[in-house]
Amino acid sequence: MFDDRYTLAYKLYPYERSADQDADTPVRHPVVVMGGGPIGIATALDLGLQGIPVVVLDDHEGVGMGSRAICFAKRCLEIADRYGCGEPMLDKGVVWNVGKVFHKDDKVFEFNLLPEEGHKYPAFINMQQPYYESFQIERLREIQAKGAPVEIRGKNRIDNVEVKDDHVVLTVSTPEGPYTIEADWLVGCDGASSPLRTMMDLEFTGKVFQDSFLIADIKMKGDSQFPTERWFWFEPTHGQGASTLLHKQPDDVWRVDFQIGWDVDRKEEMKEENIRARLDAFLGKDVDYDMVWSSIYTFQCKRMENFRHGCVFFAGDAAHQVSPFGARGANSGMQDIDNLGWKLGLVINGKAPDSLLDTYNTERVHGADENIMNSTRSTDFITPKSPMSRLLRDSVLALSEHYEFARPMVNSGRLSVPCCYDGSSLNSADALDAPARTRPGSPCPDVPLGDEFLLSKLGNDFILLTIDVDAPDEIEEAGITVKRLALSTKDDPTLLLKERYLGEAETGVYLIRPDQHVAARRPNFDENQIRAAIRRATGKE
Repeated sequence: MFDDRYTLAYKLYPYERSADQDADTPVRHPVVVMGGGPIGIATALDLGLQGIPVVVLDDHEGVGMGSRAICFAKRCLEIADRYGCGEPMLDKGVVWNVGKVFHKDDKVFEFNLLPEEGHKYPAFINMQQPYYESFQIERLREIQAKGAPVEIRGKNRIDNVEVKDDHVVLTVSTPEGPYTIEADWLVGCDGASSPLRTMMDLEFTGKVFQDSFLIADIKMKGDSQFPTERWFWFEPTHGQGASTLLHKQPDDVWRVDFQIGWDVDRKEEMKEENIRARLDAFLGKDVDYDMVWSSIYTFQCKRMENFRHGCVFFAGDAAHQVSPFGARGANSGMQDIDNLGWKLGLVINGKAPDSLLDTYNTERVHGADENIMNSTRSTDFITPKSPMSRLLRDSVLALSEHYEFARPMVNSGRLSVPCCYDGSSLNSADALDAPARTRPGSPCPDVPLGDEFLLSKLGNDFILLTIDVDAPDEIEEAGITVKRLALSTKDDPTLLLKERYLGEAETGVYLIRPDQHVAARRPNFDENQIRAAIRRATGKE
């Protein structure tokens, strides 16, 4: 399934004895990350690029070879690009913007997730999770070679966590026996079952939906009959199950999801002959394919009450879990680290108060609740639980084939979009009559700038973006250095800079956070207002 480079490099970080194991007393580290999956490696990349020492402890020695997550959204790719590994992902991934929805044999409608031009990254790429992780680890090795103080230790399993007032004590098991280390900060990225959450006796509450879905990844032989699009069937007549989803992945691999019901014998359903029976009914018996990977999952919408517990943070599936329809798992986890990384960096470097870290909890709980709401709505539409809800669902589908007004009500999985931190305490009051998409709290939309793109120019630091406005090239406020990026609509042949950042306004000034969310916007440069916005965005006001 995967090319030779990743098959041979399955153990990307095999166990090696560390100096900590021979220390007379436990070594203290600034940051320890628990879990070496995509969210844990993203944490190491984010902090490592800031020059902050990070140790990732993982009970495995590399990437898993099952496909698992395959849909990576535009915002997730933009974050990866900020870390320096977005482009190889784009090169490998299968790009798609178009989706189609069917009811039985009839196409209800189709949609384009990114109909506008002028973005570096598409709405989505499909790519097996092992590729995603491998590109991250390659980038981690690159920054290590350049001196970034990051390391990842395979076969280092955290077995016990003792939380103190200002640090944690970790008991770690290895093939050569246990050892103990300490950490000023611990970031839990250890997945939905999160041993760390269990060790700390923290609850993970929510709803489990009573339905089951069978995933089958197959490699079709010869030319495929399907285009590179997301196709979703409600009540397909040519297959088995209440709904079916089809996606293309790299290497001519296709993902098929079958809704198979709650009261099923999972052991029987996972037998290859039974999976093939479903696939043959769906594809036709004349289609030749190889089985690559399969799994069964259920819909779950859960989260922790709080993502921060003193010097311990939870991120990704360890903090929250939603159904796979909508691709909100890894994508929302990347947004967690995008939010946490710069805040933790400022606090460690003494440039922000500890209270700034509380906004990780408030902003990302807001994001998790938004994802859970959308995921729950998708699940209720895909799996109606009463005759009336089924009648409503089927009526919406019937109307959508002919009437546009009904199409927004069709919910085959509202796909992941970036969170806007509306109401965040880090936002300054809005003073620019400009498009809602660039209001304070929102992620910056991309814009083409000649051969480059805006988000690539924003980088990893606070930026003062000025559009047709004079301002200092650099502002120093409360230990934070903010550099200016000066743009002009005179150099905007596509008119997209004006459309996305000014609207009807003639000029604009934006304070952009390191995670490329808008902290403040003004029609003109006012030094006192911008300095106040910097203090507010760093938790000092």
